[in-house]
Amino acid sequence: MAEATGSRESILTERYRDTRRVTLVGAALNLVLAAGKVAVGIVAHSQALVADGIHSFSDLLSDGLVVFAARHAHRAADQDHPYGHGRFETIATVALGIFLAGVGIGIAVDAVNRLFHPGELVRPGYAALVVAALSVAAKEWLYHYTVRVARRLRSTMLRANAWHHRSDAISSIVVIVGIAGTIAGLPYLDSVAAIVVAFMIARIGWDLGWKSTRELVDTALDEGRVREIRDEIRLVKGVRSVHDLRTRHMGSDALVDVHVQVDPRLSVSEGHLISELVHQRLVRRVPEVTDVLVHIDPEDDEVRHPSVHLPLRAELMDDMRRRWREIPGAGRIEDVTLHYLDGRIRMEVVLPLDAVPDTGQARALARRIRTAALDHPDVADVDVRYH
Repeated sequence: MAEATGSRESILTERYRDTRRVTLVGAALNLVLAAGKVAVGIVAHSQALVADGIHSFSDLLSDGLVVFAARHAHRAADQDHPYGHGRFETIATVALGIFLAGVGIGIAVDAVNRLFHPGELVRPGYAALVVAALSVAAKEWLYHYTVRVARRLRSTMLRANAWHHRSDAISSIVVIVGIAGTIAGLPYLDSVAAIVVAFMIARIGWDLGWKSTRELVDTALDEGRVREIRDEIRLVKGVRSVHDLRTRHMGSDALVDVHVQVDPRLSVSEGHLISELVHQRLVRRVPEVTDVLVHIDPEDDEVRHPSVHLPLRAELMDDMRRRWREIPGAGRIEDVTLHYLDGRIRMEVVLPLDAVPDTGQARALARRIRTAALDHPDVADVDVRYH
């Protein structure tokens, strides 16, 4: 267990290091682009380019939040956080979503105000067009670089940040159209482009915030992924059926709770082995799953629990000893196995071969033990064996 914990901590450290590297590269590029677009937008009189520059500054904030969240989210589980620190990533994403939505609304309000005051509309210069084109190329490269690392690390946070970079590239394309149209003699197009960019920023903020809020209230994984998990469990030898499957996100990880039905006559250790195989298969085959809690069932208890009213072993065996007390040879009983199934108890009684001298007496003893036990209202069957 210590070795497994050490391995997990090593993986988390490596993930944090790679996440930090790719995010800092993005932050450096976002800083240059944001400053350049805002400066050139002001000088070249392009409201849309200024809005796009603010969008890039929001990317810079996003990068900062990713680094912060990664630093805390990739720490191993401890006594205070037994499920890990993945929700740091979630909370950071909610904060980012709220900020982006606010920025988008502010830009849109300003752009609409300019449309209703034609005197404030200006014609941007060609420099704004060049800077916007450079931004498209740079942000598209950054998207591919980040998403490649996200796939390798199976990081949903990095994947979201990669799409944030691509959204900046798309918004720059919108800016190019607006600037080009304004230069061509349609001065309102720059403000229209600014409104479109503002809408994109607000939409990204809403999507990030809503998705992360759903995670905070333990929303299940998407239907396709749940179906994949169910199918993987069914492929484990010994699994008869799957029910009460529950999933939830924990940052970039996913946690699974599931009830697995097995042959009711298996030993506890064999049932436990099947549960371990289910755990291993899901962790290995489903990328984001990092922890699985498997409950082994001898029968399908998804709708009802028919055996909860039955007496436990101690109470039942006290009653059986009273019933068997007057039966000669019953005192040699070595083991009794109980099966709680479908609201009744099935018993397996084991006696040594030398408990009785011949086969006839062995059958008679087994019959008397069985008859006495079946007189109990909760006992459905008794199987007496000699070894």
